[in-house]
Amino acid sequence: MSVTIAKWTVDDYHRMIEVGLLENRHVELLNGEIIEMPPEGLEHAYLGDEVGKYLSNLLGKSARVREARPITLPNNSEPEPDLAIVKPLGQIYRQHHPYPEDIFWLIEFSNTSLVKDLDVKRKTYAAAEIPEYWVVDLKHRQLNVFRQPVNGDYVQAVTLTAGEIVPVAFPDIKVPVQQLLG
Repeated sequence: MSVTIAKWTVDDYHRMIEVGLLENRHVELLNGEIIEMPPEGLEHAYLGDEVGKYLSNLLGKSARVREARPITLPNNSEPEPDLAIVKPLGQIYRQHHPYPEDIFWLIEFSNTSLVKDLDVKRKTYAAAEIPEYWVVDLKHRQLNVFRQPVNGDYVQAVTLTAGEIVPVAFPDIKVPVQQLLG
């Protein structure tokens, strides 16, 4: 006997939220599956806040930094990255979450979810053609940077522990890696 997993669409997921089916559950939709999200540890929460504020100040009005808010992707996914650096579209986000074309880059702070962030989420974001994805590995104190999505994965990957990183969308901005690692 083979097992078939029922997949959910973004519309199904939104209906579940509307009727309260997912109330008090910390979940996200990834590739049609509803995934439980682990609770944030202290360092994860602290760095998310601090880096979010830092990037907001650095980018000013050229981008909006959304902290732990959903994004909607075409592959039946509605993940909640720790930080989404998006186009400042104002009231548009009352009608829908940011779509891939609205996203400059995404950041995840990772400790217990490192395997998921480096594999499933990386491939999900690449398949949606998110141009850049950063994973801050809290356990090993390093930054994993993924760029150039092609055929469902990123062609360019680099790991940094020091120096500066220049976001693809903002070539005039330099972010110290230590700012991200705390």
